[in-house]
Amino acid sequence: MVRKDEKWNWEEEQEVAFKKLKRVFTTRPVLVAPNLDKKMRIEADASEYAIGGVLSMKYENEKWRLVAFISKSLNEAERNYKIHDKEMLVIIRCLEEWRHFLESTQGRFEI
Repeated sequence: MVRKDEKWNWEEEQEVAFKKLKRVFTTRPVLVAPNLDKKMRIEADASEYAIGGVLSMKYENEKWRLVAFISKSLNEAERNYKIHDKEMLVIIRCLEEWRHFLESTQGRFEI
């Protein structure tokens, strides 16, 4: 629908898909409230220009649910870091961001 040489076409199929996306985004909770009695983990990653991390919590059904996330662009100096330094940077930023959750958990958390 958004290609340069493609004619704009909005029919029943596109309307149904749009309504479904709108319903999913406005009704389902994406983030869950943290329960400090549950096991938590941080997943972090770095690229050339940005870093990101996810804080998850293990639920009763043994599935991990999203509690919080972080995404930041690297400044000019940070872009020059070696990849292992970028990976450590994102871990440190995640620990700083979610310190209040992680220090209050009953057990250990994993990174």
